[in-house]
Amino acid sequence: MNLKKLLLILFAMMFFIHSQAGDIKINKVEPPCWWIGMKEGFLQLMVYGDNITNTEPGINYAGVTIEQVHRTSNPNYLFIDLNIEKEAAPGVVPLVFNYEGENIGVYDFQLFKRRKDSEIRKGFSPEDVIYLLMPDRFSNGDITNDDVNGMLQKSDRSDLNGRHGGDIRGIVYHLDYIHDLGVTTLWVNPLLENNMPWFSYHGYAITDFYKVDPRFGTNQDYADLVQACHQRGIKVIMDMVFNHCGSYHWWINELPEENWINQWPVFTRTNYRNPVIPDPHSSQYDFQKMQKGWFDITMPDLNQHNPYLANYLVQNSIWWIEYADLDGIRMDTYPYAFQDFMATWVQKVLDEYPNINIVGEAWLQKESLTGYFKGDPKSRLGLNTHLPSVTDFPLYFALSKALNEEESWTGGLNSLYYVLAQDIVYHDPLYNVIFPDNHDLTRYYTSMQEDLDKYKIGLAFLLTTRGIPMIYYGTEILMTGEENKGHGFIRKDFPGGWPGDPLDAFVSTGRSPQQEEAYQYIKNLLNWRKENKAIHNGKLIQFIPENGTYVYFRTHGDESVMVILNKNITEKTVETARFMECLEGFSRGKSVITGDVIQNLSSLTIPAMSAEIIELIK
Repeated sequence: MNLKKLLLILFAMMFFIHSQAGDIKINKVEPPCWWIGMKEGFLQLMVYGDNITNTEPGINYAGVTIEQVHRTSNPNYLFIDLNIEKEAAPGVVPLVFNYEGENIGVYDFQLFKRRKDSEIRKGFSPEDVIYLLMPDRFSNGDITNDDVNGMLQKSDRSDLNGRHGGDIRGIVYHLDYIHDLGVTTLWVNPLLENNMPWFSYHGYAITDFYKVDPRFGTNQDYADLVQACHQRGIKVIMDMVFNHCGSYHWWINELPEENWINQWPVFTRTNYRNPVIPDPHSSQYDFQKMQKGWFDITMPDLNQHNPYLANYLVQNSIWWIEYADLDGIRMDTYPYAFQDFMATWVQKVLDEYPNINIVGEAWLQKESLTGYFKGDPKSRLGLNTHLPSVTDFPLYFALSKALNEEESWTGGLNSLYYVLAQDIVYHDPLYNVIFPDNHDLTRYYTSMQEDLDKYKIGLAFLLTTRGIPMIYYGTEILMTGEENKGHGFIRKDFPGGWPGDPLDAFVSTGRSPQQEEAYQYIKNLLNWRKENKAIHNGKLIQFIPENGTYVYFRTHGDESVMVILNKNITEKTVETARFMECLEGFSRGKSVITGDVIQNLSSLTIPAMSAEIIELIK
């Protein structure tokens, strides 16, 4: 029997157990299965069931032993430490539960053979461009799962804050659109169960860490989505949340231990002040409120210093990577969780998957504060985060200033120059994830004041500067929305994703002339970028902006790309003498935007409010 069929049986019969003791019952075992051949042989099972603490578990399976059993103050939990030797064979491991010397039940724990490519899988990198989509708002491929029995919130497409019915099948239906656009990596906002009575569509109030929300599909649907992406050369990033869970998570009414979540005498919200973490002068009051305060009244704050929860979260990440064959992780609200745990979590995931990539969401305005959370900061308060990638919010803020503010010594285009000049604070800034907007921010086209010229300049910069670019769904068709009006306005449905939509922007006939111009512009740049090593990994050499123009180069071996941003409302002739250190040896160039060959590089005339990207030719 193949892995797919075994997993289907496993999830259909997860809680099947023969028991002769009515007052002892097993409800959950997590993780629900595991794999042989992992580098780490330790596995801690969480068993949840009525009075389960009164039992004594046992295993008789070659290569698998119980090392220790942990009981907590809650009689309905057991934590069982297993040692799985490399020589163990795949198969069904009978986990026997004994009560007063009598065998009262058996749980069949499945061990699978690990994927052959698990260790060599390559994660997302500067070679990639990420496409972020919100599954509830992208496409509804299966209207039969819009409402599911037992789920507290029903679908209502007329409510901007309600569930609209988008799902995994809808994403699969449009993978060719995503591939043709030129993106190479897909980041989907959380797909796990959010069985909350309100605001459940966004996915960040998880109520089951091992189960895809049935209104999106099944665990197998998710694994199939990843496989379908890989068949098209698209990598997949899973959005994870370890700082908090949903208030309707099955834990909350029956915590394994009192300190499973961070508790306060009265509800206490986090202060959202990430800088207190790296701040050497921060008060304990501010620090504790930041780390232990709840993100929202419906999102209990998890205490990763509880050793059982810490193991649970590490194993959950590894489980999803192996089960779904993931290429990367995006960790939500990265600074809000305890940083010593997060560093350990990253290290353990990378120990198991050395080539995978992880990006932490660190919403900070300053470069040095953002840099604290990334890489190998040996001199930064003694913390090595091990984190390969971080969200580059300073560059996001600078992009809006660059194109909307008047030129000044530090403003306008100089905003970009000054942010990049501070790359000294990052361990490998090429791995910063850069973006013009996302699911929490005002839509990019709106922030560009719905000016198509500004929009193009900003995208030209984003797709040629250092870093891993991320495009939010709908940016390519000029979707608009202001964050201050509510998140529903920046997470509108992609037109054409629902049966009966009057317009279908997935095809050219459903796009306005301006939308089509934007779409073709970004598609051209994305598909060109796929094969350009200078843009992927080249050295960035920037020149101080002058007279409303900003010039920089990306160089890699014999390959070099010159980029000129002209923010003036008139065309600008740029004399290139001061760029000779980068132009030496090159006699011609080819415009990526127009395809024209440029025969003379001594001066370049750039149209008003535009960007020029030139592949240099010797």
